[in-house]
Amino acid sequence: MSSYVAKPSDIERKWLVIDASGKTLGRLSTEDAKLLRGKHKPTYTPFVDTGDYVIVVNASEMVLTGKKLDQKFYRHHSGYAGGLKEVSYRNLMNNNPEKALELAVKGMLPKNSLGRQMFKKLKVYAGPEHDHQAQKPEVYTFEG
Repeated sequence: MSSYVAKPSDIERKWLVIDASGKTLGRLSTEDAKLLRGKHKPTYTPFVDTGDYVIVVNASEMVLTGKKLDQKFYRHHSGYAGGLKEVSYRNLMNNNPEKALELAVKGMLPKNSLGRQMFKKLKVYAGPEHDHQAQKPEVYTFEG
């Protein structure tokens, strides 16, 4: 008996909408990463992109528990001496809440071309409106 291997031509992709209002950043991002990878499907194959498209609305209403708004920082380096840039999550959530979720989800995906392909299927919007009504997305709910 051989194992099932999903072929790219056999994959059916859905468009899912997740409302982020009141959800914690970590739990929301793990659920998004699972959906993008396709781990919720019985046809999951690790080396094939079997995941669905994920639309996240109301990203500005996500919450961070504890003192993370002030103690957690997004850091990146320009490559030059003294080029460390850091932004507190309070500023990041006020100015660009989409980026906070995108960074969290991107860190949970594979660090290769397959992960970059999966990440392109994530669409994040700060407000309740999105541009993907033509794809007829389904509402996805989860505990957490």
